[in-house]
Amino acid sequence: MRFMVKILWDVGKGNELARKGALGSTAQSILEELKPEAAYFVAEKGKRCAILFVNMEDASQIPAIAEPWFLAVNAAVEFKPVMVMEDLVKAGPSIEKAVKKFG
Repeated sequence: MRFMVKILWDVGKGNELARKGALGSTAQSILEELKPEAAYFVAEKGKRCAILFVNMEDASQIPAIAEPWFLAVNAAVEFKPVMVMEDLVKAGPSIEKAVKKFG
């Protein structure tokens, strides 16, 4: 199943890594291990934020994705299931069923 993972970095820890010249290399090292489909970096709520798209076969993979960020940048990590168009098309019959019953 595909998930969007939002990683909100601790400002102090991010600043510490930036001052050491290790901000980019720390993120790069984690991403090399996780191999997300895509990774974007943005500012959110005045903090550094990474947004990743990853595939997980099992919930037991959550710690492997979250722990590096917890440990490296004291991050808050959120997981949200997401769909691509192919998934939405496959969901069509269940949407139609819900419309007939509740619409």
